[in-house]
Amino acid sequence: MDFDLSTYYPIFIYAVFVFGFAISALTVSHIFSPNKKTSVKTMPYESGMDPFGDAKKQFDVKFYLIAILFLVFDVELLFLYPWAVSAYAPGMASLPVSYGVPAFIEVLLFVFVLFIGYIYAWKAGVFQWR
Repeated sequence: MDFDLSTYYPIFIYAVFVFGFAISALTVSHIFSPNKKTSVKTMPYESGMDPFGDAKKQFDVKFYLIAILFLVFDVELLFLYPWAVSAYAPGMASLPVSYGVPAFIEVLLFVFVLFIGYIYAWKAGVFQWR
């Protein structure tokens, strides 16, 4: 087998050019950038807002409950989507016919349990703000 490296020379030249340009751009910007340290530049910055008050502000537990519920119902889709694609893929090697009905019943049971959890969270008042 004859392996000719000359066909890859344009790629090597392009890679050297890209890395050279990146290094030179970083070097030039570092050399010519202003480096004055002022009190405004060293001040903490968060999401476009000036910081004020104490950073140890307590959050309501509802924020965490909503985040956990989002994760639970988001992970539900991670289980349902591959099942739906593999179970009903036309012309592909999907589930055997004998597994179709039991798999569908198990998915319905899975969705039912999640629905019961959703109803429980709703009745517990997790979705209502003060």
